[in-house]
Amino acid sequence: MLVADVAVPVPLARAFSYEVPQHLAPLLVPGARVLCDFRKRQTIGVVVGLGEREPSPDLPLKPLRAVVDARPVVPKELLDFLLEVAGYYYAPIGEVLRMALPALERGEVERLEDVQGELGTLKRTKQIGEARELVISATDSVEEPGTLRGQAREILALVRGTGPQVLSRLEDRFKNARSAAKKLASLGLAKLEQRARAHAPLFAELAERDTPPELTTAQAEATARVTASIRGESTERGFLLFGVTGSGKTEVYLRAIAACLEVGKGALVMVPEIALTPQLVGRFRARFGDDLAVVHSGLSDKARHAMHKKLLAGEVKVAIGARSALFAPVPSLGLVIVDEEHDGSFKQEEGVRYHARDMAILRAHRAGATIVLGSATPSLESFELSRKGKLTLLRLPDRAKSEASLPVVEVIDLKRFGAGPTGDPLLSLPLHRALEATLAKKEQAILFLNRRGHSPTIVCMMCGTVHTCKACSVSLTFHRGRGGFDSESLEGGRVRCHYCGYEDHVPDRCEKCGSRELLLEGLGTEKLEQTLAEAFPAATIARLDRDVAEGGKSEKLLSRMRAGEIDILVGTQMVTKGHDYPNVTMVGVVNADAALSMPDFRSGERSFSLLVQVAGRAGRHERPGRVIIQTRNPEHPAIVLAARHDVEGFLRSELKDRAEVHYPPFAKLALLRIEAIDARVAQRTAGDLARACMASAPARAGKVDVLGPSPAPLARLRARYRFRVLLRATDRGPLRACLAAVEPLLSGIDRRARALIDVDPVSMM
Repeated sequence: MLVADVAVPVPLARAFSYEVPQHLAPLLVPGARVLCDFRKRQTIGVVVGLGEREPSPDLPLKPLRAVVDARPVVPKELLDFLLEVAGYYYAPIGEVLRMALPALERGEVERLEDVQGELGTLKRTKQIGEARELVISATDSVEEPGTLRGQAREILALVRGTGPQVLSRLEDRFKNARSAAKKLASLGLAKLEQRARAHAPLFAELAERDTPPELTTAQAEATARVTASIRGESTERGFLLFGVTGSGKTEVYLRAIAACLEVGKGALVMVPEIALTPQLVGRFRARFGDDLAVVHSGLSDKARHAMHKKLLAGEVKVAIGARSALFAPVPSLGLVIVDEEHDGSFKQEEGVRYHARDMAILRAHRAGATIVLGSATPSLESFELSRKGKLTLLRLPDRAKSEASLPVVEVIDLKRFGAGPTGDPLLSLPLHRALEATLAKKEQAILFLNRRGHSPTIVCMMCGTVHTCKACSVSLTFHRGRGGFDSESLEGGRVRCHYCGYEDHVPDRCEKCGSRELLLEGLGTEKLEQTLAEAFPAATIARLDRDVAEGGKSEKLLSRMRAGEIDILVGTQMVTKGHDYPNVTMVGVVNADAALSMPDFRSGERSFSLLVQVAGRAGRHERPGRVIIQTRNPEHPAIVLAARHDVEGFLRSELKDRAEVHYPPFAKLALLRIEAIDARVAQRTAGDLARACMASAPARAGKVDVLGPSPAPLARLRARYRFRVLLRATDRGPLRACLAAVEPLLSGIDRRARALIDVDPVSMM
């Protein structure tokens, strides 16, 4: 009989076998969704394999109930890749596939019900309807001279120049667009057709086509190497595009994508943050029109479904998005681009803990595609790959605009400089004077502070007790209320945990000694925004962090920044990446020490990258830039080398240090993360797993180091105590053999504990 192996959306590592009824056999291929019975409910699964087997009377198989899709929603190239992702990260295959699946169309469910009857629990599955819109596109016909006038002539010229246009958007610009479009259609000069609507708000405005700029010598050389790879004219398949901030890496990406489309292949572009997607999409639309798919977790189910459907049908061949874009069904994949490849945001820290950059390399390799990793501050892992010859290093050493130069960087030692006029010690006099000078010249400034909220801690002035989260081992952050707050009583404010989301009123007294003398300590972006508004009342101050960036608000704020409506932008990491503002000439790093103090071997690398990236926002055009870095540790190599813009010097120094202590990229890591409500249960479980690791053959042979168990640096999170066991090996083979020996034991641990495997961990917290 024919048997289908089906991955169902449950946290189990394996697929489940089902008998394929004869009437379904012709419809079934790997990658198709099917309706099946799992335990006592119906569910939607994905076929991952088909094969003939002898029936077993002792182990009868349940039959599949129906095939959902007329064609597979996961193409073979993507399905094979997803299976490898699941195996590499020891993740349930159903959970991995879930990340690549679109929502069900309501019509599909209705069709299934016509055959199967009421589907019960399937009703709770996400469903969407499909909206359609009228699109006008030009034909090959040519009009007689003088036959067209007015808006009909303008619309035809626009469509010929930029490609198909949605009629409803044309009506925003042309009052009589609909009648003009009908006239063009009647003359055979254009055609009108209904298409599925792309629900992404990024396509709401018409995009003016740009003119490709003249390339610098370095850009031209990099473009030639990448396009030769895409066209099959060279054997190079992987590139590290190492360019200073403002060197024009995006233009290289655009030329590479154009070459990819010319040979009929598809391209995938990934950025680390959703906030960067609108800006990048704007540039891509200006070059390629609306033949793009935008894929990220912030889209609605309808928008994601529309994008998935267009890619699957081959209507568009370019997908752009954040981490989850890795799973887009790009047709005939020929190019994968990972912008800001060094960024830790590419690592998923919940659920399936995949690293999108690493898996992008794998997907490109499996598809025979070209991979381009781009950064001004390459990760040590990628830089080492280039040193080993596994990636070709392409350098863009200068800014793309000839009149632009790297900004002058000044390091302010906060041990020597006191507070400026505001009285806040983190707003030094030199920083205050630099802001005054910038505003006087009608230029813009960015201040980077990687702490949200108003004040990071509330401390008792009598006994020194810090107000902490009851569920996590971290202090609660004070946030101002929307209507402001009383600075004496703190009334009107809220306290919030940035890890578990707990929120409450501000306490009126110390929980330890009962004193009412509570003090706000430290500086967050809220307080910095307020302080600057008071210090510079004539200036427009705005803030960009996760508290204000929800629901598309970040793009509106960044648009105001581009339009020059904001004088000083205060923000967290969201202001450090990818933004290009011609009038920003001054950047201030308020507290460079915050990231350096983290208990993580990557803290120096992260700090250096942040400093270089945020400094790169200044002076990107003809006006010279200035950067001020405030620190109490001015001798730290990350700060010294960032001030010199010496990226390669830092990479070489850090690689030497990593080699000495045997950490990535010179070692492979995996973390066993263990947590439980009872600290003793968590500690005992961690000890049991550590002993099992030590008893494995690779560890006994000395090929795997077992470090721990030990409490995690963030020892308690969401009311659960956390322990970890770190596995380290020079080669990946022994490490995976050790994990393979331990992984089956995870299902048999104390039920009061949870344990998971994190392969190639990025956060050690």
